[in-house]
Formats: sequence, structure tokens, C-alpha cells
Amino acid sequence: MLFITGEYECKLDAKGRLVLPSRLKASLPESSSTELYLVKGFEPCLLLYPLVEYKKIFSRIAGLNEFNVEYRRLQRNFFRGSASVELDNAGRFLIPKFMLTHASLERECVLVGMGNRMEIWNPDKYEDYLIKDPQELSALAEKYLNE
Repeated sequence: MLFITGEYECKLDAKGRLVLPSRLKASLPESSSTELYLVKGFEPCLLLYPLVEYKKIFSRIAGLNEFNVEYRRLQRNFFRGSASVELDNAGRFLIPKFMLTHASLERECVLVGMGNRMEIWNPDKYEDYLIKDPQELSALAEKYLNE
């Protein structure tokens, strides 16, 4: 099980590369320490999966019944929004332009550890998706963690 957590402020370079913070890089399994998968998120962000975790998601989505219209739509949209990326010697990876556009990424970014994956956000959009009310957070925790 992976333990990718925390929030990190990062900057894209002029070529659209992002340096993976050393703490996050250290959290990656050795088998996928250089190959990662970048996926367009359901919200306006990007998801960055270690290879081992992406393979789990890939298997679930690829294994859906191809004769079901909704499954095909999910497969088509998920896979078209996925790309393999490799960390270079400096710990950087290139974010494709269509993904930069999807997440409205320019210079500043926020990387968020999400357990088995990371999210990459435009800082302004990220704030819009955070829970600001402690009571709402408490209610969600009670609802989903008491099952």
C-alpha cells in the first residue's frame, strides 16, 4: 500500500516540466520510480499515478464490457486523457499541452498526495474544491468512515 500524502507548492518551467518533490519521489515504489502515468482528472486537475497503481485502474476500466455504450464512453474518455511520463535525472516530467489546458496550469501548481496517487492543481482552482467548513468535513468523515 502506498502512502503518498501532503501538499506541495511547485512551479512549471518554461517547457511545461514539473519537478516532483523529493518527499513524493521517495514515496514511489521502486518498480515505478521513473515511469508514471498522468491522467486528466474528473475535476479540473491532473492525476499522477505510479505505474503499479495505474495498472490497477487500467485493468478495471479496460475490463469493462465493450458492448455497453456507457462503458465504452468511459473507456474512450479515460484512455484518451492518459499519458505515460518519465522522470528525468533531475526528477522532472513533461506535462503534455492538452493536459496543461485541462487543468489550467500555467506557472504555479499545487501537488497533493492522495494515498495511491497525486493530484496536480492550479492553486486558484484548488482552493475552490477545498472544504472550508470544519462541520462539513466532520459530517463527511462520519458518513463515509462509519460504514
